[in-house]
Amino acid sequence: MSKKSRLLLVEDDPNFGTVLKDYLELNDFDVTHAVDGNDGLVKFKSGEYDLSILDVMMPYKDGFTLAKEIKELNPNMPIVFLTAKSMKEDVVKGYQVGADDYVNKPFDSEVLLYKIKAILNRKVNTEDNKYQQFEFKIGNYDFNSKLRFLTINEETKKLSPKENELLKLMCIYLNDLMPRELALTRIWKDDNYFTSRSMDVYVAKLRKYLQSDDNVEIINLHGEGFRLVVRE
Repeated sequence: MSKKSRLLLVEDDPNFGTVLKDYLELNDFDVTHAVDGNDGLVKFKSGEYDLSILDVMMPYKDGFTLAKEIKELNPNMPIVFLTAKSMKEDVVKGYQVGADDYVNKPFDSEVLLYKIKAILNRKVNTEDNKYQQFEFKIGNYDFNSKLRFLTINEETKKLSPKENELLKLMCIYLNDLMPRELALTRIWKDDNYFTSRSMDVYVAKLRKYLQSDDNVEIINLHGEGFRLVVRE
């Protein structure tokens, strides 16, 4: 059974928001509904999502402002805007802040559904291509994830399978946030206290292996994940 894609729906009209949430859940999505821009940011920070659907006109914080804040937290987050306005300036502004698509109200729910599926399929294909890569440059290190070799100055360390998978995931997200939950579910197949502590032990090992290059660092973003940083 495939895992449901998780959507964040930020819509201030309670009736419309509830109807749309129910429709998307009937089509096998896991949907979290936020009632305004502030609530949307709180829910985004506290969850893991595959795509965000944002109403443009909302109290406290409009959709454009929320989209900028979401992109700062996760530059790769796909965003679809919902709007009752069809002015060209708003459409352009939506794409400028990182929209993947733009849907004018009223709209056919089935059309929105196909747009969401198309965006998620593109995202999966892009990520799959990244995972096909197996040779990485980490500062002065050469890392071959197929052979599990980490090499610097002709000294080679063979990594354990979990060390190898964790470092590869960090390389795929190089200089960006590698979400803790992603690593736990992909490598440990579970996200709980014990697997989380186990991952911390492996991160400490990788830090030790990478300490020969002062420009390479694994940064812990508390509660969120890790960043493998290579400074110029």
